[in-house]
Amino acid sequence: MQKYRVTIIMSTSRLSLFFFYAILIILVNPTINAQRDPYVLHECSTTGNVTSNSTLRENLNTLISTLSSNTQIDYGFYNFTAGEGTNKVYATGLCRADLSPTDCRSCVNMSAHELLQLCPTQKEGVMWYMNCTARYSNNSIFGVMETKPTRALTSGNVSNLTEFNAVLEPLFYDLRVRASAGGIFRKIAVGTAYYKSDNFTIYGLMQCSPDLSEMDCSNCLVVAQNYIQGCCSGNSGLRILAPSCNLRIETDQFYDSTLVQSPPSLSPPPSKGKRSNSSKTIIAIVVVVVILVVIIICICISLRVRKQRKKAKSKLKIVDEISSTESLHFDFPTIRVATDNFSDANKLGQGGFGVVYKGRLSNGQEIAVKRLSQGSGQGDLEFKNEILLVAKLQHRNLVKLRGFCLEGCERLLIYEFVPNGSLDQVIFDPAKRAYLDWQRRYKIIEGIARGLLYLHEDSRLRIIHRDLKTSNVLLDNEMNPKIADFGMARLVILDQTHINTNRIVGTYGYMAPEYAYHGHFSVKSDVFSFGVLVLEMICGQKNGYFRNEENGEDLLTYAWTNWRNMTASNIIDPTLGVGSTTEIIRCIHIGLLCVQENAADRPTMASVVLMLNSNSISLSVPSRPAFFIHSNVEPDSQSDQSILLASTNDASITVLHPR
Repeated sequence: MQKYRVTIIMSTSRLSLFFFYAILIILVNPTINAQRDPYVLHECSTTGNVTSNSTLRENLNTLISTLSSNTQIDYGFYNFTAGEGTNKVYATGLCRADLSPTDCRSCVNMSAHELLQLCPTQKEGVMWYMNCTARYSNNSIFGVMETKPTRALTSGNVSNLTEFNAVLEPLFYDLRVRASAGGIFRKIAVGTAYYKSDNFTIYGLMQCSPDLSEMDCSNCLVVAQNYIQGCCSGNSGLRILAPSCNLRIETDQFYDSTLVQSPPSLSPPPSKGKRSNSSKTIIAIVVVVVILVVIIICICISLRVRKQRKKAKSKLKIVDEISSTESLHFDFPTIRVATDNFSDANKLGQGGFGVVYKGRLSNGQEIAVKRLSQGSGQGDLEFKNEILLVAKLQHRNLVKLRGFCLEGCERLLIYEFVPNGSLDQVIFDPAKRAYLDWQRRYKIIEGIARGLLYLHEDSRLRIIHRDLKTSNVLLDNEMNPKIADFGMARLVILDQTHINTNRIVGTYGYMAPEYAYHGHFSVKSDVFSFGVLVLEMICGQKNGYFRNEENGEDLLTYAWTNWRNMTASNIIDPTLGVGSTTEIIRCIHIGLLCVQENAADRPTMASVVLMLNSNSISLSVPSRPAFFIHSNVEPDSQSDQSILLASTNDASITVLHPR
């Protein structure tokens, strides 16, 4: 706090205010009047001004007005703030230690309120009363040593200056050392010295704001002591006032020596008469330490027992979960009867990993049974665990697993029966796809996106399908899509963002290039497959069999070329008829974003769902789609160590990614 202007002559309004406070103090608390001198010193900063209605000033008014209710001054010091940012204000108050908490609070509040009146537009100010100091600033002042401005009040003279200074020097040194080492509650010391020439006792006091460090307190008091040489050497009574510390000497005792002592924990070492109390204190400390040690040991034992119990419960839970798979278990004879001994008449389809049959249970419930081919390589326990995980997936756009059958070499997966078959049987049929107008197709696209989002982010497992295609999307009575084929799920390491495999499974035309070539797969691999599926839904043709006769382009290249040339209507299925062309072209745009070659450029399914549900979201410009192996080209097994297993119909492999 620098560049202060000193107010020497009190104005009429200030005098009126001062006498009002004086009368109020006499009526409320006459004891403090006896301890108070009839003067007040204050300093207002000239470094910056504020208006009376500014936010900073309002914060300051609020802070000062609530000091009485918020301040708890047990040791004569407080620190408070109000406001935020550049409008934050700070205030501190320091009382002489022999004041009671009530008197201290009254003194600080009166000085703070008067300071606001005397410094109406200043950002900083300090007020010295006889028994307390109040400060405020727009800068943090807690723990900051400030010696300016420094002011002095004097009275009386001595006859022998040399002797007087010789007496003061050891007194000041002793007070400074003891005050600086006072601790975090109080930094104050009092003492006496005898001045022989004029035959009187010198009563001295040094005090620092307790938020200062020991070194800062000592330095502040040194500055105050040195200030005497330039202002008031030879005065028998003097008071040096600084924002962070003060010192005082008088010929009469001006403090209460019993109240001015620091808290017990900060007092000097006890004398011989206090050894008994010290012994009791030591014994009490030892007892407390022993009790704490015993409590800690008990807590450790309790935590260990709880951990063992939790581990045991976890094991029981695993056993219970595995046992609960029995509730999903169907015996083989029941399924054989339901499918009419797996007759060809009930055959719904066939893929690389098994044949799917329609069945009807004895209670009339229709089911779809997938009879896995022998030699799948899974053990019985692994098969049960995977069934349990898949059975817990609950979403309207996922086919629900009803149960399983595991007897001998037979492994059967029982799903809910979806009457309208797979999406490929409708969308690629020249006659049937006319039934799928744009509204139905858009509804199917949205449903598939929500199902994938659930698998990737919302289920308790992160699941990467790896074989999303039209034949693995089934349609219920209301043509709602249901993603199918999770039977061959397997677990991978927790929190992986991508996985490598040397056994590539899936279907040509839907595989992301990083997966087809290098065996890298992630959620972005499913995003790629979804993009292919979206473009197929719009044009009504299968990617693996699409050829542009003029340029020999596949579906992805053809769609991107027409979108770039603003002729996207060329790839729209003619059977769509009347529809929202803008919405269709936006879906083409989304599909092209999903099939970009760089996996990092593809959006997540969460972003895709947002794009589909909101036309206000702007779409980025897609790069050229990936170009890779087509269905009539075999991979070079010599150049790639990956084993590429491609399914033609319903085959799928699902990867479960725990999180």
